[in-house]
Amino acid sequence: MDTPTQSSAAPAQPDSNAEDLQALAKGGRTNTFGFVLRLAARIPFLLIATRLYGPDALGIFASAFVLIEILALVCSLGEKRGLAQRLTEGDDPPVNLVFDGLLLALIVSSLAALVLWLFPAPMFPNGMSSDLDIWMVVTIPAFALTEILLAAQAYRFDIATTVRARAVVEPWTISIMAGVFFYIPATQEAGLALAYICSIFAALFTAAWAFFRTYGLPQGWRPHPVYMAKMIARALPLVGADGIERGTRLLDIFILGFYASPAAVAIYYVAQQIATLPQKLKQSFEPVLSPVITKNLKIGNLTAIASQVRQVGFWIIAVQLGIALILAVPGEAVMGLWGPEYVGGTGALAILLAAEVIAAMAVVSESVLVYIARKRNLAISVGILALQGVLTVGLIMLASKLELGEPFKAAGAAMALFIALGVSSLIKALLLKKLLKAPVSNWRWALVWAAGPAVVVGFAATFLPEWAELLIGIPAILATYCWVIWNKGFGEEDRVLFRKNLGSSEGGSEGGQAS
Repeated sequence: MDTPTQSSAAPAQPDSNAEDLQALAKGGRTNTFGFVLRLAARIPFLLIATRLYGPDALGIFASAFVLIEILALVCSLGEKRGLAQRLTEGDDPPVNLVFDGLLLALIVSSLAALVLWLFPAPMFPNGMSSDLDIWMVVTIPAFALTEILLAAQAYRFDIATTVRARAVVEPWTISIMAGVFFYIPATQEAGLALAYICSIFAALFTAAWAFFRTYGLPQGWRPHPVYMAKMIARALPLVGADGIERGTRLLDIFILGFYASPAAVAIYYVAQQIATLPQKLKQSFEPVLSPVITKNLKIGNLTAIASQVRQVGFWIIAVQLGIALILAVPGEAVMGLWGPEYVGGTGALAILLAAEVIAAMAVVSESVLVYIARKRNLAISVGILALQGVLTVGLIMLASKLELGEPFKAAGAAMALFIALGVSSLIKALLLKKLLKAPVSNWRWALVWAAGPAVVVGFAATFLPEWAELLIGIPAILATYCWVIWNKGFGEEDRVLFRKNLGSSEGGSEGGQAS
């Protein structure tokens, strides 16, 4: 499908739109809570990895991690978003449709794991910490299956399972096991790799338990090779979009692995792990947004889709900007938590956080484009990835030619990502606006008015001792930003995100009319 379902938008359906908004808001509330849990769990892992294992071991792990996650996402065959459409349009029992996707993903991901097992050089451009590191390939099938199971749960608006798997079980498992393996002599060198394996399988078991409770066992299910071949053909644009979207966040680390030292990769990886926390927030809206979009596409209600894109887009960018401010303004203190050698990544951290804010429009737009303009969206994504790759290599080589330090190479990779994501947001928003024949922008000037006072408060906090900058400055920045954005930027529809029901507020808001 490369055009909207109908050439004109269907009449607005207030009751249906209100239910959709409530479902999106419920998912958003759950995922905001999940973000807090993920942040709390990510800190122990970064402390253990940086303080116990050191930059070189962390850099080697990061290089392998990025390739594995890209391959695993590709091997999920676009089901993260495509499953919602198959379940909406399919006539077979839902559990059978899910199992079709699981079987295909298992076959493809197992082949990918086997290839990497035989030819591991791309995973470890700087060598391995231990011979046990190679076992990371077994996480490719596990990760791919988990993505599909969580997408199936999200179709039933069960976002809590995603939060449990991705924000509680997975990060806490890798944190705990990294500490355990470090103090076992036989596993110390491979501790990060083994901890990662444990975390991915723990998330898989969590997702599987919830899935079978929701859907039950297959009913008369048998694999149909012809149907599955059609599934693969139909999934290719989604596979490309998912792989490229995730690849834009990992390509920089992959390239750094070839042009910079493991220590530089580790510094950048730590900055990225902090910066991509806001990305997890916007990604977690995608599963709950997909069934809402596919439902409205089926009835041709393009006006409702444009409204939902504007609303969800503003929720995401408003929360992301607040997160970016509390992490970027006291950036040196934040990076210093992991050790003095990581302070050099402060510039990269600030640029990466800005990149995640500017990328919000691209991600929300793509949530619709993958259904109504798959080929064009894929072509744009390929172009953006190529642009990022050229910029990353060019800026890293420029830093080397000028004989700048390793942190400048990391900052160059971050700047390449920032430029690429900015271009992506602009192009995809313009395309979506044209197809839906309605404004889709999530930008409001209230974001600037809220950020201004928060930056002033944060700058003042930088004069405090480092511990006070973190313990006092961060809450002060957050409080200032939240007060201004709540009172000056949020209308009634926006505040639904923080309420358990829609109440009586049905009037338009600034959010619904942004252009």
